[in-house]
Amino acid sequence: MKRLTILFLLLSSIGYADDGYRLWLKYDLIKDVAKREGYARSAQFIVLNGTSPVLKSAANELQTGLQGLLGKSVPIITNAGNRTGGIVLTESKGPDADIQQLNREGYRIIKKQNNITIASKSDAGVLYGAFALLRQIQTGQSIDNLALTSNPKIQYRLLNHWDNTNGTIERGYAGGTLWKWYELPATVDPRYVDYARANASLGINGTVVNNVNASARFLTDEYIQKVAALANVFRSYGIRVYLSVYFPAPKTIGGLKTADPLDPDVKKWWVDKTKEIYKAIPDFGGYLVKANSEGEPGPQDYDRTHADGANTLAEALKPYDGIVMWRAFVYKADPKADRFKAAYEEFTPLDGKFDKKVIVQVKNGPIDFQPREPFSPLFGAMPKTPLSMEFQITQEYTGFATHWVYEAPIFKECLDTDTYAKGKAGGSTVANVIDGSLHGYAMTAIASVANTGADRNWTGNPMAQANWYAFGRLAWDHTLTSEGIANEWVRMTLTSDPNAVKTITDLMLKSRGIYVDYNTPIGLSRPWSGIHFAPEPWQEKSARPDWTAIYYHRADSIGLGFDRTATGSNALAQYSPEVQRKWNNPETCPLPYLLWFHHVPWTKKLNTGRTLWDELCTRFYTGADSVGWMQQQWAQVKPAIDPEIFADVTGRLATQRMEAIWWRDSWVLYLQTYSKKPIPAPFKKPERTLEDVKRLSEIYKLR
Repeated sequence: MKRLTILFLLLSSIGYADDGYRLWLKYDLIKDVAKREGYARSAQFIVLNGTSPVLKSAANELQTGLQGLLGKSVPIITNAGNRTGGIVLTESKGPDADIQQLNREGYRIIKKQNNITIASKSDAGVLYGAFALLRQIQTGQSIDNLALTSNPKIQYRLLNHWDNTNGTIERGYAGGTLWKWYELPATVDPRYVDYARANASLGINGTVVNNVNASARFLTDEYIQKVAALANVFRSYGIRVYLSVYFPAPKTIGGLKTADPLDPDVKKWWVDKTKEIYKAIPDFGGYLVKANSEGEPGPQDYDRTHADGANTLAEALKPYDGIVMWRAFVYKADPKADRFKAAYEEFTPLDGKFDKKVIVQVKNGPIDFQPREPFSPLFGAMPKTPLSMEFQITQEYTGFATHWVYEAPIFKECLDTDTYAKGKAGGSTVANVIDGSLHGYAMTAIASVANTGADRNWTGNPMAQANWYAFGRLAWDHTLTSEGIANEWVRMTLTSDPNAVKTITDLMLKSRGIYVDYNTPIGLSRPWSGIHFAPEPWQEKSARPDWTAIYYHRADSIGLGFDRTATGSNALAQYSPEVQRKWNNPETCPLPYLLWFHHVPWTKKLNTGRTLWDELCTRFYTGADSVGWMQQQWAQVKPAIDPEIFADVTGRLATQRMEAIWWRDSWVLYLQTYSKKPIPAPFKKPERTLEDVKRLSEIYKLR
């Protein structure tokens, strides 16, 4: 793998096109000679104080990165003697003043006595520090007088892969699975190393390799050996593997008559299966479980609770350093209920009843990864139970691989929102809940559904790489800004040209707002469709009421939106009084959440000075038109961008423009059948009819 990486460095240096494979780990030669020589004076050699595989990965990454960036070979040695001007990697267990302020995975990078020391209490921390130093150099920052201390704010930082045994990925838009199940364990693709490098560069320390809609096959010896082969690769980069489990596995592959979590034979089966897994994977991370959700079986099938099911798995893990992540994504097909309320209703009564090895994994919003959602009311409502955040990197509801949507603002909007738990203001944000600082959780975790696939550039749309990057950076430190992360990613991945960096960063920061405007403005909830993409606001028939579009937007002759106040479903009552006051009054409710909580008349004048109907039309039209602005901005940076990447993104933006207009026309023409209002000036009536866009949606679903 090292030879392949060096080959890529050489190819890039002689002008070959960039296919996106290297992600943000593009160690291209620094063009500024003076700056390059300045870095080189502080990186003449690498001192490796230790023999662990993770420390060796750190040294090798530094060597590869510095060789590409500086254009010179940097040797790895074990003893510097009296030499200075090098980088020293040290895992320290003693009372070193430089590391006393660190947690186990934190790192300290400091320049003193003409050497740069990267120190940590763990080898993984040293690895993260090595990547941080390379990031400093890649982004053109000074390493003179360097004194950088960084601790991860959250303990478990994971990617969740929704990959299946047949090579497909549920909600995957970048080709098939990375994991070549049919070849494992005998053949191990070198690409797994680069996947591990990319994650380690962000501080991601865990990966769930299979779909939450799990196949029991992953718990067979056949697949345990395949997963063990992946674990053998990831281990050298501080990454542990986890498995999603099919709850009835004791029946389906164990031959038992039941999967009741309180049945003694079932408990023994899980104990034995867990022992088998740890024999093959000594550092196995644990289990992720989707149960009694969307038809998936679970403990409620046996009149047991989520806590009963989770605690049985936790008991099986008791001898090991592993955890259970139990998903709170649950809802029942009740036409009279509000799906918004389901997770809160099922889980808050169980607060304090989960084993200490269990962490409840909660989606950022109460529905399902919408382009904009209020935060889940569970955050702040379970002080006795550790809650993990579940975000989604893959663009299930944000345009698949054709729409450019930078997701850091989605993540930050949730993390920075105040829950007012315990009646506090400021210190009770969602981030303070999940990092444990609010309730004193003993375990903390954050996860996101991955967007990686077998496509050469990993994520389909090259710009979607930024979402993987942003999640990892925020998982490490949720106080980072969307702008800072975007700027960093652009400089490492696309270009160092100052004007181009500024233009692209601005594009990224505005992309999510543009998407929301032509897709789901003013708190409109996303119309559901079988493929989760084609606009079908008219959809009214499905196997479940909450799998229709009309369930969410509630359009009628009076107005639009879902009343979740006391006069409606009263979902707002699940939030603290302070949050309720912010959102309860349609006169003062922020526009981004208005239709989430209120059924608003078409003629209602909003604080923008427009009626609801006119405001909706304005958002739909200006949002779609803004994709044209994105195209213009992207065209301006052409001289600073690799031709292959520039052409790829140019084509995707053209598709996004067409599809944005499709979304606009579908919503406007459909909602007009209820509002009976003309499209306000200066916007023109769509050239196609409602029947035209309906046919287009049906055709789209065929592909």
